[in-house]
Amino acid sequence: MSTMESTTVATDHTVSAPFFLRGELVEGAEATHRSRDLGVRFTTPRLDLDRAVYPRHEVPPLLNVPLTEIIDFLVETGVRLRDPDNPFVVDCIDRMSSTHVLPRAVLARQVSGAAEYLDRRMLMATVEQNFPDPRALDEWIPKRDFTGRRSFVRAFAPRLVHVLPGNSPGVAVKSIAQGAMVKAVNLFKMSSSDPFTTVAILRTMADIDPQHPIVASMSAAYWRGGDETVERVLYRPQYFDKIVAWGGGDAIDNVIRYLGPGLQLVSFDPKTSISMVGREAFDTDQTLRTAAELAADDVMVLNQEACVASRFVFVEADTDAADRFCELLHARIVALAAASGDIRPLAADLREQIDTLAMLDDEFRVWGHTDGSGVVIRSDEPVDFHPITKTANVVRVESLEAATRYVNVATQTVGFYPFDRMDAYRDQLASGGAQRIVHLGEAGPSTIGNPHDAMYPLHRFVHWMVHEDGAQ
Repeated sequence: MSTMESTTVATDHTVSAPFFLRGELVEGAEATHRSRDLGVRFTTPRLDLDRAVYPRHEVPPLLNVPLTEIIDFLVETGVRLRDPDNPFVVDCIDRMSSTHVLPRAVLARQVSGAAEYLDRRMLMATVEQNFPDPRALDEWIPKRDFTGRRSFVRAFAPRLVHVLPGNSPGVAVKSIAQGAMVKAVNLFKMSSSDPFTTVAILRTMADIDPQHPIVASMSAAYWRGGDETVERVLYRPQYFDKIVAWGGGDAIDNVIRYLGPGLQLVSFDPKTSISMVGREAFDTDQTLRTAAELAADDVMVLNQEACVASRFVFVEADTDAADRFCELLHARIVALAAASGDIRPLAADLREQIDTLAMLDDEFRVWGHTDGSGVVIRSDEPVDFHPITKTANVVRVESLEAATRYVNVATQTVGFYPFDRMDAYRDQLASGGAQRIVHLGEAGPSTIGNPHDAMYPLHRFVHWMVHEDGAQ
């Protein structure tokens, strides 16, 4: 393999984003790139592809490290990441503030909150939910079938490329932990919005123990998605078993073209979450206020940047009742937006579309302004654009049954009210393609170890290896 570099010349006005390759920090400013959302320039070293790949003939460094020791190290990493004086995290947030759309304070809270994932009970519960017998991560498990044939099965350490998203720094924490727990050799492709968090976590690990096998198993770099000079070399089965891809449709489609025998995709592809509010919400002023506040809480998860954040709120109501709900929903979104410190205005194309809808009084009604303080749009059909940046589309329906026809395989989370009607709808929602139904207001937190995007990810990550030993 060869060294890839950009021909663009860096300037003094860019922020630097170092790499971390197989346990070593790599600094440099030979290549210049632009962040996705803000167009801010940042520099990186040349990407030495040989250093980014762990050779197939070498056994993965973590293979024979007990899972308990791996979790011990992850827990210690979590403690260090939560330390407000951690220099790597402080430096990361300083740099990311120039490339990411979210304000610095929001980013700092996200990184600190994400470190809570590195909790011993949480990590063990995740493993135990993903593997019927977690011993398979540490040893060859003996089996014998009814004919008497004996075999051994192991969840063997895989070689993974992780294509990380730019909307949530927390994904980097979870991806590193999951990669370590399955004892993988990992290459993290960072996003242009956040080419910093993953390296900050790995530098924290190296500061704890630079010789630890987890550190040796991790690499993180940035290249432009779709850069064939890099991806046609890296995305091959002789180097990696699976590509674990987060991101939008273009990012997933780009990865798909490299798949083939021996190279699989584990995809956390684009998802949209919704809310469903039954007629019971309108029984009293208090139930209406409660439902509106819970719906707003789901809309504002990570300031509506997360996949679990609600975009569309289907209400079982007539127009007048729906409008009362919208008024309360808007007030709550405005309050949450102000408290978050995130005052980004909507993108120009979204502002234009919403301003146009505001003039169509017969079909739509709009509460709020497109200045980033929060917007609610009431309609009888879902709008044909993607609500984001504190924007909720309240869709009036005659019945929740009618709302289910808008559910599809891209529907991740459904926040539901009233809670006692959930059982009656979960089969229909699953049939439509939805992957998760929760109490309205609880889209953000999730039960530890549950499936994500309709799968158990760690179970999918590993290379399941069988040793057949014949009839004994």
